[in-house]
Amino acid sequence: MMTTTDNSRPPALRYRLLPLLWLAACSTLPTPAERATTAQALTLPGNWQASTLMSSTFMLRSYGPAHIRAGKPLSVYIEGDGFAWLNREQPSGDPTPIDPLTLRLALAQPDGNAVYLARPCQYLAAQDRRCAQRYWTDARFSADVIQATDEAISQLKTRYGARQISLIGYSGGAAVAALVGARRQDVDRLISVAGNLDSQAWTEHHRISPLRHSLNPADSAERLTQIPQWHLLGQQDRVIPALIAQSFARRAPAQQQLIVSFPGFDHHCCWAAQWPQIWRQLESGTLAP
Repeated sequence: MMTTTDNSRPPALRYRLLPLLWLAACSTLPTPAERATTAQALTLPGNWQASTLMSSTFMLRSYGPAHIRAGKPLSVYIEGDGFAWLNREQPSGDPTPIDPLTLRLALAQPDGNAVYLARPCQYLAAQDRRCAQRYWTDARFSADVIQATDEAISQLKTRYGARQISLIGYSGGAAVAALVGARRQDVDRLISVAGNLDSQAWTEHHRISPLRHSLNPADSAERLTQIPQWHLLGQQDRVIPALIAQSFARRAPAQQQLIVSFPGFDHHCCWAAQWPQIWRQLESGTLAP
């Protein structure tokens, strides 16, 4: 359980309480199977297929096209923390996202090769005996999680015949992307979307207990300085405020690093709807702060 560092004030738990917005709108919480069906339905128009990747630690769910242009860079979209908490005190029994925003981003990429990678235990918690609640709470960025993601990305790279990969992470997925990118030599760029890039700064900002069994992506910032980076923020985002990306950037400024803040965007709105336009600006080099 997370605790506040100041018992006189309630913690700022919007990040953990986001699922309650869904509970208020829905009389019944979607089951893990129903959440998986939602993801499957999103992928049908593009003929994307589900696959299960076996790592040395976890099973991971991926969605991707049946065929892509071999030899071209591969964009790997890493999901956020998903439905990790039922309420401020109780973790959920299954972290599969109710609305997989990162999958929507991957599907909305207007050109190039893209694939979606869920976090360990999302979609597969019931089948993977290694899954435990700590892997979507205080161990969400643990060494085991990063190792599994790294191995899964290598499998995707081989499957699609890619030479270079772009890592795109949303929310907590940005932390995973940064930690994975710091250990690889084939990453041509790192893109964070509303990303938790400094988990210590984040827990301190929200006055919640630290993620004691997780790695902090900011500690790996120096190993990412040769990788071009774009950190995309929502000006209305109270879950991951701008100070988190700024803290990460101060740790080790990259040779090419851009922090871009989008007016009117928050933690969820309006990333998927605007992603084709944002992607084209990224590709053309016209995206500016």
